[in-house]
Amino acid sequence: MKTIKGVEILKFTDKFKDDTICYQYLIDIKWGQGYICPRCDCQEYEKGRKWYYRRCKKCRYDESVTAGTLFHKLKFPIRKAFHIIYSLGTKKKGMSTTELSKEYGLNQKTSWLFKRKVQEAMKSNNNDPLKGLIHVDEFSIGGPEEGKQGRSDGKKKKVMLAIEILDKAGRNKKNKAVGRAYAEPIEDYSEDSFRPFFSRNIDKTAQVQTDGYSTYQALKNEYNIDQFYSNGGKAFPELHLHIMNIQNWIRGIHHHCSEKYLQNYLNEFNFKFNRRCFVDTIFDKLINRFIYTPILTMKMVCELNG
Repeated sequence: MKTIKGVEILKFTDKFKDDTICYQYLIDIKWGQGYICPRCDCQEYEKGRKWYYRRCKKCRYDESVTAGTLFHKLKFPIRKAFHIIYSLGTKKKGMSTTELSKEYGLNQKTSWLFKRKVQEAMKSNNNDPLKGLIHVDEFSIGGPEEGKQGRSDGKKKKVMLAIEILDKAGRNKKNKAVGRAYAEPIEDYSEDSFRPFFSRNIDKTAQVQTDGYSTYQALKNEYNIDQFYSNGGKAFPELHLHIMNIQNWIRGIHHHCSEKYLQNYLNEFNFKFNRRCFVDTIFDKLINRFIYTPILTMKMVCELNG
């Protein structure tokens, strides 16, 4: 299958100029290596009720190319869905659901659900934890609270962040290269909140550097952790630049995001950040994930996020 590459909107529009081309692109991904019936595992099929369907010769199950995927029961044209995925995946600043609904002529509820599906496709599978030199810190999202400073347990949403530092020549060397980044909301600043994040996102062989906060000491038996005086973030400039970028991105595009859906927005930000050197393949990556990620309905989104 010839994958689509590049981020030029005119080339993208010319490539996917109608629904037929979009469905064929999905067929090449889903059945390009062969057909297998999801109900009986039969590998023989015949034409279904529409050209982008496959009917199993054994159990007669008639399957659409979008069945069982994040495109399942799509309520607007597939070409429009492709354009939304392209926009959310390649635009650095992102798009709010209000902006999506206006630009693509959809109602707010439909735009909201489809953006959640895109963010689900952007979610990390945690199969590739960070390795090498890693900088870790926590930060909060939300406005200032009277009498609450530092790691105070106020109403702000708390997030833990880890980034790869690719240049290992020296901790104090300027302009270090940054690799991947993972971020997750945390309940509080306790060991019980820190440990699951480390387990999912940081390899046990990694060299972790962070500030002098006492909770990190409880993890030193499991991870190689060095603690330094942060000096207001100056000791970890790459880490704090990433924190600032996340905070500004949320304020600038979404103005506010509820704690319930905060992980979705962190998924979106870090998915694009981690692929900033491979922007020309982001769309194809997302379409593949749409095909291989199970159905997600409005009810399921609400249940998944409490």
